[in-house]
Amino acid sequence: MKLRPVLITLITSQLLILTLLGCQSKNHATQQNQFNGEVITAWNDKIFKTAIEEDGLLTLKGLRTASLAHVAMHDALNTIYPKYTRYSFKRNTTDSHPIAAVTFAAYEVVKSQYPNKKQEWEKEKTKWLQNIESEGLEAGKKLGELVAATLLQQRKNDDWNSEANYTWHPMGPGVYAEFNEHSGTPEGFVFGAGWAMAQPFMLPDQAHFRSPPPPDISSEAYSEAFKEVKEYGSTGSKKRSDDQEHMAMWWKDFVENSHNRLARELTIKEELSLWETARLFALLNMTIYDAYINVFDNKFYYNHWRPYTAIRWAANDGNPNTVPDTTWNNLHQHTYAFPSYPSAHGTASTAAMTVLANNLGTGDKYHFLMITEEVDKAGPFSGSIKMNPPTRSFDSFSEAGLEASLSRIYLGIHFRYDSEEGHQLGKKIGMYANEHFLIPLKVN
Repeated sequence: MKLRPVLITLITSQLLILTLLGCQSKNHATQQNQFNGEVITAWNDKIFKTAIEEDGLLTLKGLRTASLAHVAMHDALNTIYPKYTRYSFKRNTTDSHPIAAVTFAAYEVVKSQYPNKKQEWEKEKTKWLQNIESEGLEAGKKLGELVAATLLQQRKNDDWNSEANYTWHPMGPGVYAEFNEHSGTPEGFVFGAGWAMAQPFMLPDQAHFRSPPPPDISSEAYSEAFKEVKEYGSTGSKKRSDDQEHMAMWWKDFVENSHNRLARELTIKEELSLWETARLFALLNMTIYDAYINVFDNKFYYNHWRPYTAIRWAANDGNPNTVPDTTWNNLHQHTYAFPSYPSAHGTASTAAMTVLANNLGTGDKYHFLMITEEVDKAGPFSGSIKMNPPTRSFDSFSEAGLEASLSRIYLGIHFRYDSEEGHQLGKKIGMYANEHFLIPLKVN
């Protein structure tokens, strides 16, 4: 009988602990739903505007910075309340103000990459830290700074801006050849060889997904692809429809710019929480980054020629079914100075669309509009032209990814097999990201 009061006390204590833990869990669950993703989209918008201003997105710097910033924000939030697996930060969970944590995480990353913009970063940081109590602010500061510093150290030697050597090969059927008069680049210049050497964020290595070889130059598949791009991709094509021409020009915007812009719009429309938004943008930007790395590895592995070279030099390709045109030019009268196969644009766009379909809570079948106000008239530094109309509509994310891929045929810079393989490669990369990173946790 004397043990009864002690037993009652123990049971009461255990019930109290369980009640407190339950309340804490409910508080965290409530907390992760009470904040929207506006702070995430604001930092995203500012990062890309800064990158465009500095180098026009012609390097990996802006996309890498966005990936780092969004991963840091994601890991900081999921250290406060673990809704998804973290990318790399493994410290114990801690109570911090979520807005303070993501703000300091983003701030530490961007000021390290664009130190000359520190005053603008300070202004953005101050905007988001207003009205946060000192205790939550200080805890968020410590967490955000620690997460950012840890990630920056991990990616310190990731070779994002390495300069890989490229060996030019003698002119031959299917071999990538220089056309500096058409690309507007210095003689001997090739773009993107270093990208194939950069360390991916998620893929085990640069060559994780190896594309199958392009069609043999003597094959019927090549002959058909040759004829198609020659007819539909030429400057004054009589076969290309008005919609195909609009598609070709409209999709010229860089994937990291157009797809982040779309994501900002859709996260607001779908009312994603702060945690959901952080995860989406981290996956999206890492996926686009890895898509570029993987596709450029494939490009330099196969070193396949562009339509511009193939059509003008067809008399020497050994294929009697390809008729040369030594004056042929494409729709925008420019060819990018790197190998053709597979399409980088198709790969990155489809990879990004695959991530959006899986992480917006909508699934693939979803009607949406994309807006692109203006694009380069030809190559970089050629000046911009307005798109009329500035929108295109889609009934699914996969439809948009495929259209982005095929648009390069009508622009006259890719064969159909370049575009189709880019689309397939992009799906593999996007699915890999969805299946292996930032996975939803089972929360009681």
